[in-house]
Amino acid sequence: MKFVKLAALAVAMVYGSSEAAVITFQTGYSNAGVQATANDYRDVVNAAVASSPYGSTVLSSYDNVSNNAIFGAGSTNIAFKSTINFGVGSGGTYSFRAGVDFGNGGAVFLDGQSVALTTSDMWWAGSYSNTGGIFAVNNQALSAGNHTLTIYGLEGCCDGGQQVQYAVNGGAFQSFNNSSLQLAAAVPEPETYAMLLGGLGVVGAVSRRRRKQQA
Repeated sequence: MKFVKLAALAVAMVYGSSEAAVITFQTGYSNAGVQATANDYRDVVNAAVASSPYGSTVLSSYDNVSNNAIFGAGSTNIAFKSTINFGVGSGGTYSFRAGVDFGNGGAVFLDGQSVALTTSDMWWAGSYSNTGGIFAVNNQALSAGNHTLTIYGLEGCCDGGQQVQYAVNGGAFQSFNNSSLQLAAAVPEPETYAMLLGGLGVVGAVSRRRRKQQA
């Protein structure tokens, strides 16, 4: 019985458990202006949230989010970084859109690759019809597994509410929240399988030896 319990524990440790999308919202102070490239936005924002942070938190829902509402911080000179880790159960076509307030523009990365860049004033005013104030990343073919959407932006003033949404295979858009697009459990590497089997073999040998000694 003890061997069975140890085996079950070992399997659980290897495979882990699945969880819903994780939305991390970070802001920092920055008076940087418009940047030339998506990589420049990424670097400037990363530096700001690391060296002059307003705060960092995990959101339950990405809907009407702002620096002041979340952290009670100022409404000017803000660097925004939103990191959404999500899972795809099966391959498909995914679209993403974000209504933002980035007076000095921003950029979007999907799995580490730049997929959107805007260097002009972005203010969606709560409407996706304001195409100059939104990021639209359409028809991305994603394979089964875990993925990361990261949004970087710079705002000089005003700090309006923001929203990030997704759509699957041409369906309706819905806001990211902590129950959407469940992350997949980790898949063990071959070396991990070998370690697990070796460990279970040792546990089994010890168990057999103890039974012989008790006989």
